[in-house]
Amino acid sequence: MGYECFDISVTDKVAHLKLIRPEKHNSMIPSFWRDLPEIVDSLSSEGAVRALVISAEGKHFCSGMDISVFTGGNLDAPTDGGPDKADSKSGFRSRRNERFRSTAMKLQDTFSCLEQARMPVLCAIQGACVGGGIDMVSAADMRYADESTFFSIAEINIGMTADVGTLQRMPKLVAEGLVRELAFTGRRWSAEEAMAAGFVNKVFPDHESLVSGVLEVATEIAAKSPMAVWGTKRAMNFARDHSVADGLEFIANWNAAMFDTDDMAEAFTAQMEKRPGDYPDLHPLSEGI
Repeated sequence: MGYECFDISVTDKVAHLKLIRPEKHNSMIPSFWRDLPEIVDSLSSEGAVRALVISAEGKHFCSGMDISVFTGGNLDAPTDGGPDKADSKSGFRSRRNERFRSTAMKLQDTFSCLEQARMPVLCAIQGACVGGGIDMVSAADMRYADESTFFSIAEINIGMTADVGTLQRMPKLVAEGLVRELAFTGRRWSAEEAMAAGFVNKVFPDHESLVSGVLEVATEIAAKSPMAVWGTKRAMNFARDHSVADGLEFIANWNAAMFDTDDMAEAFTAQMEKRPGDYPDLHPLSEGI
């Protein structure tokens, strides 16, 4: 199936999802928001993919929300008059505001699918990663950049508060005071600064080595037990949002229910025989549930 914003390929259990609108700096048009969760949820449900790499063609990784989303009325802005007219119609303002709220939450769900996926998600970022781009990569498991990369929480520059995940996820990844500075000023944040702060795992010299390097990391992950990798992702996401005590209880319960002794036996055998482990895929999830 062809997508307007994406190209997807799978090699050796690693999926590579490319943003393919370089002429528009990979801005996020309406089809982006529809197709991304469909692709990620499908890969997660099928169970055969063990790591997902997201990269982008062109000079910039992502310039954020495309202007067409604003000008096309897709954010439910008033379209039949200004504030005075809206105020004069009983119930219009509250209904319009509820549409805006519902739309924002739907956009949020688009990136939550990256957290909920059963496989790790790695982002290979070059050039600009601004606005919605940061919302997206903040929901990934790991972020890598090349030397051209810069980030910007750019919503403040258009008189808006970021509302699709950056303000909620970034303070769990780097110091809150730094996130506040970036969100209040909208300034550019270099790849080197982002790596020093722990937001980026590694900076590569150029785009080619970036994508190659991230695919190499993904391939290494894909060689591990997918049950163990999924459990690790679930445990770390849960621990991020709960107390240490709750996190310890969660992983005890998870391993009591999900620990696969066959995978552990295969891991030890493979090490002794000096070969890669041979692990079964995750079970496909039932359709319609």
